[in-house]
Amino acid sequence: MEDRKYRSSQWFGRSGKDGFIYRAWMKKQGIPDYELAGKPIIGICNTWSELTPCNSHFRELAESVKRGVLEAGGFPVEFPVMSLGETLIKPTAMLYRNLVSMDVEESIRANPIDGVVLLCGCDKTTPSLVMGACSVDIPTIVVSGGAMLTGKHQGASISTSDVWRFSDALRAGKMTDEEMTLAEAGMCRSDGHCAVMGTASTMACMVEALGLSLPHNAAIPAADAARKVLAQLSGREIVNMVKEDRRLSHILTREAFENAIMVNAAIGGSTNFVLHLLAIAGRIGVELSLKDIDTYSTGIPLIANLQPSGEYFMEDFYYAGGLPVVIRELMEKLNRSSITANGKTIEENYSNSKGYNPQVISGLPSPFNPVAGIAVLKGNLCADGAVIKPSAASPHLMQHTGRAVVFENIEDYRSRIDDPALDVDETCILVLKEVGPKGYPGMPEVGNMGLPAKVLSKGITDMVRISDGRMSGTGFGTVVLHVSPESAAGGTLGIVQDGDIISLDVPGRRLHLHLSDDEIESRKQVRVTETGIGNRGYVNLYRQHVEQAHLGADLDFLKGGSGSGVTRDSH
Repeated sequence: MEDRKYRSSQWFGRSGKDGFIYRAWMKKQGIPDYELAGKPIIGICNTWSELTPCNSHFRELAESVKRGVLEAGGFPVEFPVMSLGETLIKPTAMLYRNLVSMDVEESIRANPIDGVVLLCGCDKTTPSLVMGACSVDIPTIVVSGGAMLTGKHQGASISTSDVWRFSDALRAGKMTDEEMTLAEAGMCRSDGHCAVMGTASTMACMVEALGLSLPHNAAIPAADAARKVLAQLSGREIVNMVKEDRRLSHILTREAFENAIMVNAAIGGSTNFVLHLLAIAGRIGVELSLKDIDTYSTGIPLIANLQPSGEYFMEDFYYAGGLPVVIRELMEKLNRSSITANGKTIEENYSNSKGYNPQVISGLPSPFNPVAGIAVLKGNLCADGAVIKPSAASPHLMQHTGRAVVFENIEDYRSRIDDPALDVDETCILVLKEVGPKGYPGMPEVGNMGLPAKVLSKGITDMVRISDGRMSGTGFGTVVLHVSPESAAGGTLGIVQDGDIISLDVPGRRLHLHLSDDEIESRKQVRVTETGIGNRGYVNLYRQHVEQAHLGADLDFLKGGSGSGVTRDSH
């Protein structure tokens, strides 16, 4: 029975007491001898949870994966990990991304698994699962859950991006609570994650561009039968990956990360992409920086006309040919020889992809917006960097100087933003502090602050906003995010006061506070940093060890990996 070809043979290939225990307790599930005798054991890492509505269909999707694994001669074992539902979890799902990555890493390492299929959908489930798997580095393939069908309301298509518009309309008195309830009922019509190019869809595109999934993974709607077909094919492929020992470190090369940055620019992907890609690179051991995000985004126009940067929805994107068409359009700019999960190169997988709707996916010569990607800003207000998404911003605000209206924390913002006495107009710059990794803690999606009621009442829909937090990938506006160092870590953002003058220059990649170095230093000497919440358990650990946004906001002791060897081999 001894077979050391696969990692799982360390458990099931043993004789004596240990082998007896490993096999006997598995057999209580009705498993015959031959299933544990030398077959690749494939783990299915499932983030299904009724508290993660985006992933609520994953039990069924896992069954499709299992069929593929069995068909290819492997044996599937499904296991759960903590699931992060972006819409429900407090204070923010980002706080727990690194915790889930630890759960995934240790679950894979500690168990008899030769390869793993990562089932992920809602925003943080994708990066957390990939990060954890990277630290173990066994054969791995990703199956995303897919976007929900496009929402419908009063004859129009709606999506999560409209939540921000509806909210502003409600606060401006242009929409009633009853109208909001009606829209709410029509928005989420099926299984799946957000129907636009929000963070979940961006993550699905990211894993496909990195080569971690089969082609078409990014855009197939959750409700489409093709999603189950892709899951079954992925189950087949992971068995081949194990037999050929095609591991994450073979796929996630420096060139693969460069490809992902360029693809993200072309689709108008979420700013959250930056944090997650940097964290994944840190786990697999690839040197990647904020500068690289800017370098490889520059010159890539927006060719996917998708909300919130464009007009259409993920469902339309799939019908138009999906991510394969975008990759084909970018082929001359990409690293074409990068290997993907199925063993083929990017060029082999995508060169012959066909597009079906140029209104949704254009060619490079006629992009929807020549300004795309994620711009990285530097300056005395963000010494280690900040980011902005130009395709979702207002052109007239890309170079703007204004007076700061400062909110010391999210509670201060909520209590004063609609106060008629607030001294603000549309030329001002809204500044929000203490919403970074340490300060909140967890870096919530509050950076795209709703505009003051007195500004909304004038019909103004955008202002420059600056914070050390994040914004939802479904959000939009001229929003500067991820200011690093954050205010809670002693960053300059923490000493900005009402009335200070700030200049934003996106073309010049500059964010500047009009104060002398001496004045900035003097204010820092007397500033008292808030302690935030959480002085026990994981939250305390997080606040002590989380890195700043420009490094990916991972925990410092999780960088790199420790391989697939078990911590201690005894029973």
